[in-house]
Amino acid sequence: MERRTFLARSAQAAVGAAMLPELVRASAVKAAPVVVPVTGAGPARLNVRDAMFGATGDGVTKDTVALQAALDRCGVLGGGEVLVPAGNYLTGSIQIRSNTTLRLAEGAVLMGSPDFDDYAVTQVRWEGRWISGHIGLVYAIDATGVGVMGAGKIAGNDALGGRPTKDKPLRHPALMEFLRCEGVHLQGFSTSYHQMWSIHPTASRNILIEDLTIRSTGGNGDGIDIDSCKQVVIRRCDISTGDDCISLKSGRGEEAYTQAMGTEDVTISDCTFADAIFACIGIGSENSAGTKRVRVERCKFTGARSHAIYIKSRPGRGALLEDFTFEDIDASGMQGGFLRINLLNSGLLGEDPVPGLAGIPQGRNFVFRNVRVTDAPVLVHALEISAEKPLDGLVLENISGTCKKGIEIANAVRVVIKNVTVTGFEGPKVAILNVTGKGLEGAAAAALAGVKTPDPVPEPAEPYKLR
Repeated sequence: MERRTFLARSAQAAVGAAMLPELVRASAVKAAPVVVPVTGAGPARLNVRDAMFGATGDGVTKDTVALQAALDRCGVLGGGEVLVPAGNYLTGSIQIRSNTTLRLAEGAVLMGSPDFDDYAVTQVRWEGRWISGHIGLVYAIDATGVGVMGAGKIAGNDALGGRPTKDKPLRHPALMEFLRCEGVHLQGFSTSYHQMWSIHPTASRNILIEDLTIRSTGGNGDGIDIDSCKQVVIRRCDISTGDDCISLKSGRGEEAYTQAMGTEDVTISDCTFADAIFACIGIGSENSAGTKRVRVERCKFTGARSHAIYIKSRPGRGALLEDFTFEDIDASGMQGGFLRINLLNSGLLGEDPVPGLAGIPQGRNFVFRNVRVTDAPVLVHALEISAEKPLDGLVLENISGTCKKGIEIANAVRVVIKNVTVTGFEGPKVAILNVTGKGLEGAAAAALAGVKTPDPVPEPAEPYKLR
């Protein structure tokens, strides 16, 4: 988005403050449908244990060459299925070709090699920027109609998790990665990996993830990272992680802002989440290309080290976070609270931040409806929002349960608080500062002690160029 357009939209937000509909537009927004090409419909039906491929599945012999040979042949034959029968297959990274489904039979386990050299190196996303790194254990690049299905398991080697270091500057391998793909279908299997992301689609479109069991506890062990993707459905998944269960992001700083590959049209439904280090669903803080039209419904949050839902960014990220709807939600086991909105100081500034007013993120149209919380330390913490770009549209409707502290909001317009019937809290149920809307009668004055507003990022001496 050009900066002049961004500034114009910011001005429109101020005009919109004078208009106060009962419910903001997000309640009626529908995500674009996911259209996943049929995977595995090609003529090939191959078995990695056949003599021409020679996979052993003994858990000791590296089966990388055999697995890749089967996937490659399936691709050149026009697509189809590659079957992995029961067994333990020690492997480095393997690439799925277009129109190919990798089918994991019950009892089949893909076991990640402990050797970094067994993982291909290419440009991958890390902390919102494209860098050189090891690709995922199972991956696809520039492919159409790829699938991984079945009752088997994909287990990463935990020794390869963690952050890049001076000794090993390449990004460590994710478990599964899909770069610039059109049509990805993941169904039925389970995963295990620690201190690194489990499933990381990037710059891809039309993604269906269903019926997975994801375990990724300890360190930076996200479950599913949706990174600059469009038209995504995640449903009926059981996710227990160290870091975010699901993270939605779109890159960081001028690189992502210039490329403008946002995350859009994401639906998450009928899932169960538990997190041991951060949030169950995190949106941001790498959000410089924007995130729009997210719907989460009929989900259970059973544990969170910080918050069940955390929407986060900071000046220097820029872009628009728009049309988020969370509906029919049960949340318990939260150590921080149910919802936190922090658009001021989440994440480090990093290289090449977006300067000026354009670098201040804008939140618009957030709806939370039919929510049941149990013993939430804080119901809503939304104090870290820029006064220059107030949150434009927040609905909190039909929220019940128990909490120790109520709702705190600063710098927001078109706020609707309706039928919030929580009990057990100390202090005011609602505290506000520079907030307008409905349902605010009797609200106390919120204090901003400890909330720091970063200075806007100055314009660089020379305009940014992709490099």
